[in-house]
Amino acid sequence: MQHSPSDIKLLVLDIDGTIVGATNEINQAVKQAVQAVQAQGVQVAIATGRMYRSALRFYKDLGATLPLMTYQGGLIKDPATGTVHRHWTVPKSSALQLLDYFEQPELRSQLSVHFYINDQLYVREITPETEAYVDRSSVTAIAVGDLRSVLDTEPTKILALCDDSDLISHTLNTLRQRYEPAELYLTTSVATFFEATNPLVNKGTAVQYLAEEYLGLKPENVMTIGDNFNDVEMIQYAGIGVAMGNAPDGVKAMADWVAPTVEEDGVVAAIEQFLL
Repeated sequence: MQHSPSDIKLLVLDIDGTIVGATNEINQAVKQAVQAVQAQGVQVAIATGRMYRSALRFYKDLGATLPLMTYQGGLIKDPATGTVHRHWTVPKSSALQLLDYFEQPELRSQLSVHFYINDQLYVREITPETEAYVDRSSVTAIAVGDLRSVLDTEPTKILALCDDSDLISHTLNTLRQRYEPAELYLTTSVATFFEATNPLVNKGTAVQYLAEEYLGLKPENVMTIGDNFNDVEMIQYAGIGVAMGNAPDGVKAMADWVAPTVEEDGVVAAIEQFLL
């Protein structure tokens, strides 16, 4: 779908692999491009798989003002007012079933399992994968032994990490056969992260809420930029859906346009192509 730049009133950006690369910081060129579109009256929002507390510094760094879409859209919260617009959690029964699956003897030693509850990260134990995750996310992991002990409260998201991307791919495919889309939303945000959320949650429904319910816009007023399979729904929803050059081919195939990579400041190129 092609629309003129004047149609776009909302730009939605993913964080990792989109506005943030290896340095884990937003480059100055990206900030300047975002400020330029904001000066033209385009509002800018973030949609990320990250925890709210982990996404907040990027939100502030970018000068965003709209509610922040985190956990793939499972939690939409306004940092300015503290208002929670949406909080959809994983049913306890599903969380227990996933845990049983992850703790099979052949998988238990290979997967690091993360439960996100009330914007805190709970793990069975601190693994090297968890340490790397915590370092990049600037959060603290709380080791609890048996994760069943924290399921008095339903998780916002469940993550299983493994350096073996083939195992993550196999896990995703296996669990997609067990669960209907109406039971759980299953995705990968990077090749080594398997993620599960409430079935109503994805970045597409989050962006739709922000655009239509919160701002009174239509899909053709929205431009989205992302780099992985958890971005597909928002890329497909938007009038202009952009995939990063570092995105998997399956994601690029869904996009209206493919930008350069994150390390080449592809977001700047996309903004210049469509909005400036």
